[in-house]
Amino acid sequence: MPLYEHVFLARQDVSAQQVEQLVEQYKGLIEGAGGTVGKVETWGLRTLAYRIKKNRKAHYTLMNIDAPHDAVAEMERQMGLSEDVLRYMTFRVGELDDEPSAMMQKRDRDDRRGGRGDRGDRPGGGRPPRRAEGE
Repeated sequence: MPLYEHVFLARQDVSAQQVEQLVEQYKGLIEGAGGTVGKVETWGLRTLAYRIKKNRKAHYTLMNIDAPHDAVAEMERQMGLSEDVLRYMTFRVGELDDEPSAMMQKRDRDDRRGGRGDRGDRPGGGRPPRRAEGE
């Protein structure tokens, strides 16, 4: 069977328990059609890059799915009808990764800056020199 990674965004005003109920509902739909749901990651309430249906935040959830295409298509159809689901996206992958996704891995803040610190390598501590009024 094909392998999929599926991410969906639930409205900000639903509770975490309601998000878990949505996951269980879609999980039951996939398993009823002969598929399996592997890893389920709840990424929590995160800020959106732009408003979606008047929401500034959403509950993000990732599901690893091993199921026939028809089951995934039916799950997507039901998500499209649900008022609680803002967006969803499904990717077909060659293999499923059992390790935590990049969203769940805790990274040290210094690692992301490339070791240069807080712009300390620039003269003046990273601030451009001030110009006088007449210049």
